[in-house]
Amino acid sequence: MLKKLQIYNYALIEKLEIDFSSGFSVITGETGTGKSVLLGAISMMLGQRSDAKMVREGADKCIIEGCFNLEGHNLKSFFDENELEYDECECIVRREVSVSGRSRAFVNDTPVAVAQLKELGNRLIDIHSQHQNLLLGNKDFQLNVLDTLSHKSTVLESYSELYNDYKEQKRELERLKREQEEGRRNEDYLRFQLGEIERLELHDGEQEELEEEQAQLLHAEDIQTALYSAVNLLDGGEQQSILNALREAANTLSRISHHYKAAEEIAERLEANYIELKDCCSEMFRRVERITYSPERLDAVTQRLSAIYDLQKKHAAGSVAELLALAEKWRASVNLIDNGEFEIMQLEKSTAQTYKKLAAVAAELTSARKDSAASLKKEITAILVTLGMPLLRFEVEFTVTPEPTATGCDAVDFLFSANSISPLQPLAEVASGGEMARVMLALKSLIADNRQQPTLIFDEIDTGISGILAERMGRLMQRMGCSDRQVISITHLPQVAALGESHYKVYKEETEKGTCTNIVALNDDERVREIAQMMSGEELTEAAFNNAKLLLNNRKTV
Repeated sequence: MLKKLQIYNYALIEKLEIDFSSGFSVITGETGTGKSVLLGAISMMLGQRSDAKMVREGADKCIIEGCFNLEGHNLKSFFDENELEYDECECIVRREVSVSGRSRAFVNDTPVAVAQLKELGNRLIDIHSQHQNLLLGNKDFQLNVLDTLSHKSTVLESYSELYNDYKEQKRELERLKREQEEGRRNEDYLRFQLGEIERLELHDGEQEELEEEQAQLLHAEDIQTALYSAVNLLDGGEQQSILNALREAANTLSRISHHYKAAEEIAERLEANYIELKDCCSEMFRRVERITYSPERLDAVTQRLSAIYDLQKKHAAGSVAELLALAEKWRASVNLIDNGEFEIMQLEKSTAQTYKKLAAVAAELTSARKDSAASLKKEITAILVTLGMPLLRFEVEFTVTPEPTATGCDAVDFLFSANSISPLQPLAEVASGGEMARVMLALKSLIADNRQQPTLIFDEIDTGISGILAERMGRLMQRMGCSDRQVISITHLPQVAALGESHYKVYKEETEKGTCTNIVALNDDERVREIAQMMSGEELTEAAFNNAKLLLNNRKTV
């Protein structure tokens, strides 16, 4: 649950710090005081899209931070998977957005990606705003409701894995058939192009080897001359030999090493240089013997290189390696033409087997959903009757999809009628705004336990409701708020506001820095005044005070 919320420099909020309680709480405040701003900040903290425009004028950045208690909500696996520190009694989630638009997110002071923050946020708080009632017309949402209530998540996971395998096999099968057909249309061209490269019997790195050999053959005389010259400079006879000079210098220094210690080290270095240069001379001499000029070999190398260059130009290839890659590609296409039928047949057999398994799991999923639909019909009808819809009818209509989808082979539609006369029709098409709100609240109450959602926030879900129905909706939210779940309702109705165990008021105030939105927890006397004002308006009457006290005194009565 959300224990504490801190907001700095977000829209009209300069500084807001508030502690929240468990159970059922209510938030009230006049229209325009900033309740939607408060929800926007919470949503952004939980990973929704950030907006630099929400940074308060004059500030460098806005910060929204929440402290959560995670006890009893099985969230440790998320922290382990994302390598985050886990403290079930105190989890700190923070989002920062600068005026430049840069966004940063942290969980327990560890930087996280927005996608990670959003995943965690979806598990921490479910925010229901009025526009979410439109989800009731969304077929995926309806299917998700049935899956949540069915307790068959493992079946759905098995189906999802099989579906991914099936789709991958189908894609591969379609690819093989397509490439085989394309190959057959271009078979003569493929075989000719492949044969042209294969006849050269190329190997990787051959071009570089040939180019180096060609350069040596073209400049054989120059290379030999340079090598001979270098050898003669180092070892060109008794009088001009650098090697002899090094050896003699080393011997001369060695003779005085008994009297001058430094001479010994220098003599050793000269000896080392003598050995190295002598080895260089031997190496150059051996290479001179290997350098030969052969017009026949030069012609062969030039012709070979010319053939390689022609193929590279023809196929826009930059190297022999690219030509070999093209050959491998064409070889695979030719092999598919010659032997593809067997490979395709095997893959068709494998795909059919996967489809059979997929269909079996899909049938199990359908059965679980129909059981869930029967329970949903019974339970939601019972709830909605208490919410002022005694004659309603509710059904879940199933149709089979033409092909398996990512969620199974079922398409569902929630059918609804508010009376005993009108025919059942899709819920989103016939339910009024007030009816949609009550249906959604009933659904939320049914799925809350299954999802183990720590916190639910309802943003004016009671809009368009009044009187005894308002109290009944409040009672339902009150029951949803329990020791390990937190329910917060933003409301304009005194009947709902009086049922909260805790009551918070959002208000505006003028400061030196301009208009600011803030929130405060109300004590008993302040609650009486706030609820009285919600009933009577600006002019408070004694009757309003008495009615407010009565509502508050009755809040524990179910």
